[in-house]
Amino acid sequence: MAISLFDNGTHRCLMFADLVDDTNNEAVQANQFLIVSGKEGALIDPAGNMTYNALIMAMARYFPARELKYILASHGDPDIVASLNKWLVSTQCQLLVSKLWSRFVPHFCNVGNSAGRITGVPDEGCWITLGSSKLAAVPAHFLHAEGNFHFYDPTSRILFSGDMGASMVEHEAVTAPIASLAEFNQHIASMEGFHRRYMVANKVCRLWANMVRPLVERGEVTMLVPQHGRYFVGKTVLLAFLDWISNLSCGIDRFDEGHYRIPGQTASRSRIGAVEQPYAVV
Repeated sequence: MAISLFDNGTHRCLMFADLVDDTNNEAVQANQFLIVSGKEGALIDPAGNMTYNALIMAMARYFPARELKYILASHGDPDIVASLNKWLVSTQCQLLVSKLWSRFVPHFCNVGNSAGRITGVPDEGCWITLGSSKLAAVPAHFLHAEGNFHFYDPTSRILFSGDMGASMVEHEAVTAPIASLAEFNQHIASMEGFHRRYMVANKVCRLWANMVRPLVERGEVTMLVPQHGRYFVGKTVLLAFLDWISNLSCGIDRFDEGHYRIPGQTASRSRIGAVEQPYAVV
């Protein structure tokens, strides 16, 4: 079932949250997004092969896949764009992804299928014309990938924030947004572990938050929609999230020599405690 995030009659933003089989913890829940402006469409982070058939069928009610203009990939992870080969075969779309990933994502494809179909986005980002509107590829490097972009839609005032704001929840929970401070404070528990490990450092979290905050304060961003889990609506909640992420110790901030050792080697316990059990018998 598609979740309508925005619809003014000519411009639509849809979210698909229930296409991944997240039962038994076999795969992480993931959201896919369709933006339609006039007669042109773009998919953001269409995910991997397990979602492809379901996504084609789900979006058919709203937009013909064969007329897709773009796939917009926040970065090059499998849950973002592992289905790339199928999209390039079934449509004439162009993939936009960080230039750092533009020579890696062809490994998802059969030989020759990606030739001339991938545009590398420069580090500073760019504007993307879609129908009568424009989308922005917004720098979000090291959150968590080294080449990473979020996608801002000024028409809907939505920032599609990739892994920033992600939460580990079942897909049934995603239909309800976080719309109050009480909900946000309760929701932190489902975000904290993910952000502490997957965001590279507090410095880049603060830089990103400082970029986004003026847009929220001016009402130019009213919704923050991540690629995993529930989304956030309203200035109060968005500012609370920016405050939280700006002060979060994460990534390399939490590592020291205790996390880098040969398995079984005796080492003093990390002064910050284990980020997670570093070694397991496999």
